[in-house]
Amino acid sequence: MAEDTGMFTVSQTIGSVLCCKCGITMQPNAANMCTRCLQSEIDITEGLQKQVTIVHCPECNKYLQPPKTWTGAELESKKLLSFCIRRLKNLNKVRLVNAEFVWTEPHSKRIKVKLKVRKEVLNGALLEQSYTVEYVVQDQMCETCSRAQVNPNQWVAVVQLRQHVTHRRTFFYLEQLILKQDAAKSAIRVRQMDQGIDFFFNNRSHALKFVEFLGKYVPIRTRSDKQLISHDPKSNSYNYNYTFSVEISPICREDLICLPPKVAASLGNPGPLVICNKVSSSISLLDPFTLRQSFLDADQYWRSNFKALMSSRQLVEYIVLDVEAISSEVNVGGSRCLLADAQIARVSDFGKNDTIFNVRTHLGHILNAGDYALGYDLCNTNSNDIELDKYKGLVLPEVILIKKSYEEKRQKKRGKPRTWKLRSLNMDIDSAAKGGGGSDEKMDSEYEQFLRDLEENPDLRFNLSLYRNKDYQPSELASVVDGEDPPSIPLDELLADLDLSDGDGDDDETIDLDSIRG
Repeated sequence: MAEDTGMFTVSQTIGSVLCCKCGITMQPNAANMCTRCLQSEIDITEGLQKQVTIVHCPECNKYLQPPKTWTGAELESKKLLSFCIRRLKNLNKVRLVNAEFVWTEPHSKRIKVKLKVRKEVLNGALLEQSYTVEYVVQDQMCETCSRAQVNPNQWVAVVQLRQHVTHRRTFFYLEQLILKQDAAKSAIRVRQMDQGIDFFFNNRSHALKFVEFLGKYVPIRTRSDKQLISHDPKSNSYNYNYTFSVEISPICREDLICLPPKVAASLGNPGPLVICNKVSSSISLLDPFTLRQSFLDADQYWRSNFKALMSSRQLVEYIVLDVEAISSEVNVGGSRCLLADAQIARVSDFGKNDTIFNVRTHLGHILNAGDYALGYDLCNTNSNDIELDKYKGLVLPEVILIKKSYEEKRQKKRGKPRTWKLRSLNMDIDSAAKGGGGSDEKMDSEYEQFLRDLEENPDLRFNLSLYRNKDYQPSELASVVDGEDPPSIPLDELLADLDLSDGDGDDDETIDLDSIRG
């Protein structure tokens, strides 16, 4: 700027002086000594620890933070670097500038960390110096692992998760939620039972936290009990085994429900025949004839404790002959719905009779002539439901459609692998839950239906983690298939199938040093 205006400027130069010790030219500082002479005269790392012993549990890969806290950390991870720095004493006498690992053999039982520290020395001069701290790893099992080694079946608390229904679709969904949230990381064992799953814990607080997690995703009721195991009269200490019995509501998605009169009145008199279209911490109910939506929380449900009139195992396949919309499309609870009148016939009646049903359905936005749909056949069903008998003069519809069916289109892709896959919990299977070969076929059929539900319902897979299938190879004949393909999951919703146990470490070992400075 000054040169543009023609003004005379004086160039600034940095002066230099001679070191008072060795006489070399240097920039002036408060001590009038060069860096090499300062380091030879003053050691700012004096009094700092150069060797530390840390306790490591080889079973659970955790490190002891005295007095009793165990912290899990992978080798050369940020968490381990932070742990190592916190174990150093007198580090508050200097300012920590940088910290990084020095490579050592994994089996050497040594961890080395290179630290760079800064301190104000003679007459305010700042001196930086690097030094290496060696951590000697001493193996010692933590209390939890020691107890498990003595008796692998020993536990302190157990959560017995049960649902009294004829299928396991709810448990398949909960399994994926548990894996996504890592809710069972504190469980020492998981066992699959006939009508549920048992989770065993070494700590009562871990079991309570797991029960709280379940209550956020499904309507449950809990009962707890404890049994005295041992008592020491000298120290007045007691050891108990705690049992938490958790029952999940038997109402599942796609169930047909006849609401009790009192419950219907509290919800504004919908139905009384409604469909359960979503289950979370509350139960979402949809009237298929008026598109009214109602919600029941866990407390409201367990006070009445009603059962489903019909479940998804009783669905019958129909073919749609004609569809005529009678209203405009609306959004109900995030899902599209359209009231329509439809003519349908049972697929099983083809070639036997000409029975046609005229029904009203909420699926007018996705059904067209020639499509297939699944619904409940009420005209040929004998129901002994107590709540249904309370409505005198109620005329039941012949059929209530629940969802569109893609079975015919799936037949063309039967045997082909999916582009995605799910992970599963490491569970022991109880002998009563194994059953025979028929039980395994039933389990496989229910799991396949759960996978289809995930493909058809984006809301159902919203809280789940789906992974890309490395074994999947796209077929060149896929584009030759006639007609519309069945629902599938877009690739942008899938995660890479990585080994998450290796994901705790980072390439950059540096951490936020301000947060751990003494």
